[in-house]
Amino acid sequence: MTLGGAVLAGGASRRMGTDKALLAVDGAPLVLRAVAALTTAGAAPIVVVGGDADGLGALGLATVADRWPGEGPLGGIITALRSLPTDRCAVLSCDLTDASPIAVTSVLGALGDADVAVPVVEGRDQWLHAVWHRRALPLLEAAFDRGVRAPRHAVDGLRVARLLDGDPCWFHDADRPDDLPGRTG
Repeated sequence: MTLGGAVLAGGASRRMGTDKALLAVDGAPLVLRAVAALTTAGAAPIVVVGGDADGLGALGLATVADRWPGEGPLGGIITALRSLPTDRCAVLSCDLTDASPIAVTSVLGALGDADVAVPVVEGRDQWLHAVWHRRALPLLEAAFDRGVRAPRHAVDGLRVARLLDGDPCWFHDADRPDDLPGRTG
């Protein structure tokens, strides 16, 4: 089975105040850090879903328009699964501060014969760092058609595998400026 990768970049970044995907941390835009983690983990092809297509294209990234911009992350996940020719798709958010190929391969390793593998940090599923099997697509689309927009509410009927022993740093995201490395609140 093959692994593709997608980075979700369609959020409004209201709390950050600037486009998180293009925000540089340690000299590299967050989106490039996520793409590098996917690439090193062996994902191919990799697309960026949503966001500033011109800015992302200037970085040399393949972009796909979110089929439902502004409708939440579930639409971005569905867009990614529809856009990639692979059996499995690692989906990361663009705002991971320490995106790691080890994290991607660890979550992939947890997938087994499940429909989705999701890491758990401090008791919370991290749905924007999951690996999805293509066979989950019909149930995800049906949930979306019912008005569901959050992945956690769309997995009823899917076999979910959970990674419980990952490093919490792998899954840290930056929603506000104080969440960025070197910043304190």
